[in-house]
Amino acid sequence: MSPNPTSQTIQNPKPANEPQVKGPEMNDRDRVNDILALEKYLTDSFNISAREASHSYLHQDIMTILNETHQCQYELFELMFRKGHYKLEAEQQQTLDQAYQQFNGYSTQFPYQTQTLQ
Repeated sequence: MSPNPTSQTIQNPKPANEPQVKGPEMNDRDRVNDILALEKYLTDSFNISAREASHSYLHQDIMTILNETHQCQYELFELMFRKGHYKLEAEQQQTLDQAYQQFNGYSTQFPYQTQTLQ
C-alpha cells in the first residue's frame, strides 16, 4: 500500500544520542529490535503449540506462556514507539469510513446475528 500524500505521520522523536548514520555495530535500537523479532517468533511458535496440544494442562500452560509472550512483545513495541523507532500513518476519516462500510457489509454473510460496532 502506498502512503497517502495528505496523511500525517505519528512518531515520537528519536533519542538525541542516536547517530544519524548507522555503522555496523549494534546499538540499543538494534538490540531491542532483535528481541522484538524473537518475541514475534515465539508467539508464532507457542500459538502452533497451543493449537496442537492434546493434554488440557499442557494446553493451559502453553496458553499462559503465549499470553505472557504477547504481553512482552507489546511492551517492546511500545518501548520502540516511545523511542521514535516506529512511526504510524494517520488515516483520513473518509478512508476509515469506507473500510468500515466494506467490512460492515460482510457481516450479512455471518451465520449468526451480529451486534453493531460503536
